[in-house]
Amino acid sequence: MAVSGPARVAVWVLAVVAGVVSAGLIVALVVNPDMADRTASVIGAIVGLAAVVLAVIALVRSPGTSGDGRRVRSGRGGIAAGGNITGSAIGDRSSVVGPPTARAPAPPAGGRDADVRAGRDGIAAAGDIADNALGDDSERR
Repeated sequence: MAVSGPARVAVWVLAVVAGVVSAGLIVALVVNPDMADRTASVIGAIVGLAAVVLAVIALVRSPGTSGDGRRVRSGRGGIAAGGNITGSAIGDRSSVVGPPTARAPAPPAGGRDADVRAGRDGIAAAGDIADNALGDDSERR
């Protein structure tokens, strides 16, 4: 999964903090091994607690949910799309022939919550679908 936006910044900040803490523990180990042992134990406990909190958040969070509440999921070999789809060729050897169709207007904000799920080798979509070629050997003229 690609990380972007504020999440990317958070990952970089955590990476830098982890590097600084690790370097600090190495210096403490050289200067005073007894203090480094206790410090590492406390830091390990804090990191373990943070990991438990993140695990609970990941388990509670609904899988496949985007920021706008739309869930789009597909099984192996399946095709799933949410929102408006116009003039697309999806699947093996598919093509769209002819002049492009004007894009449909976006649905109202209240109608954006769509749960789209395509099973194994299935095709599913939500929203306006126009001038598409979906599936094996399909063509729209």
